[in-house]
Order: sequence, then C-alpha cells, then structure tokens
Amino acid sequence: MKLKLKKYKEQLQDWPQKGHHIMAQYDDEKIIVYQSYRKEIGEFAIQNQYFGGDFSLERMTWIKPNFLWMMYRNGWGTKEGQESVLAIHLKMDAFKKYLENAVYSSYNERLELSREEWQNQVKESSVRLQWDPDHDPFGNKLERRAIQIGLRNEFIKSFAQEDIILIENISTFVKEQHQFVLNDGLDNLMIPEERPLLFDENLNKKLRLNENK
Repeated sequence: MKLKLKKYKEQLQDWPQKGHHIMAQYDDEKIIVYQSYRKEIGEFAIQNQYFGGDFSLERMTWIKPNFLWMMYRNGWGTKEGQESVLAIHLKMDAFKKYLENAVYSSYNERLELSREEWQNQVKESSVRLQWDPDHDPFGNKLERRAIQIGLRNEFIKSFAQEDIILIENISTFVKEQHQFVLNDGLDNLMIPEERPLLFDENLNKKLRLNENK
C-alpha cells in the first residue's frame, strides 16, 4: 500500500476544527481520493487500473479526498455494495480542473448569482461541488466541513481512465482499522496522513476554503 499513514490522534491535534477544508493526502503531482463499490467493480478497477466493466459512465460518480468522511459514508466498508474500498491516486491537475468547473449542488445566496443563473449553471455543468459536515471515526458530526465532488459526462470519462495514476484496494486495511474503532482503541488507529489543501486566491474563494462559517 502506497498511502502514507499516521496515527489518528497525532493528526487530530494539527487539524482545523471548523470551517471549509479539503483534508487530503497530496503532493504537487497527485491527490488521493476515495470511493467504495461492490466487489465486481472494485476488482475490475484493481486488475485493469481504470474504471470499466460494470462501472457506469452514464451516472454521476462522487469522489471524496477525506478518508474519515468516506468511512462515515461507507460504514468502514460494511455497507452493502460498498465493501470494496479504493484509494485512487489522481492527477492533481485533473482534480483542480474538476473544481474549476464545479457548480455547487445546492443554491446559496453567497454564490453572488440569482437562483435562475445557478439553475442554468447546474444544467450545463458536468461537475458538482458539495460541502457536508465532516465526521470523527465513530461517525459523530464535526463543525469542520468536508468536500465531495460529483462527475458526469466528459469528466467521468476522463476520471475513469486518463486522470488516474494508481488504484489501490485498501479494503483489508479499512477492516483492520475499523476494529480499533469498534473497540474504542483510537490510540492505535492509523489512517492516511492528511492536511488542508489550498489553491490560488480565486479558486480558494470559490470553494470558501478557510472560511470559518
């Protein structure tokens, strides 16, 4: 496994407690995002290092750079149809392109455009952006917000193949770490090392990064 790991409790003291933050493992070339699928889709992706087979290019797919938020959504890989947990090493340029083309999935007056303008953007856009409450290992809601990005049309096609550097199956790792959570053993819990990701001023503003609201 090529993920860099670090104890959860050691990371916790360095993480922002509230606000909008893209918590992720990344460098200049790549960023790790997570998805969960049923076994057949996961096995195809691992064997072929791209998404195909039963993977649908016709419906929106959501990627999450925050490991614990993914664990909240897939129940640490225990939910039906989400047993195959994948860590996708994605080209940073591609990830940034998704965000630059993203439209918020719900309307907010702070978007500085009318509801009608927003609705038109949603119809035309192939990328959705959504901020949701982040969660701790037990699934408790936090003040900090976590991001997820939805892709369809030309973006899902590029994501499925050319935007990917590596796909890792981390299902066994997830099961092992889940045991520490179940036994209230957070002192031993290891998760991918993550830190806040920032971009240029315009994109940071669009994404509301570092805002504490």
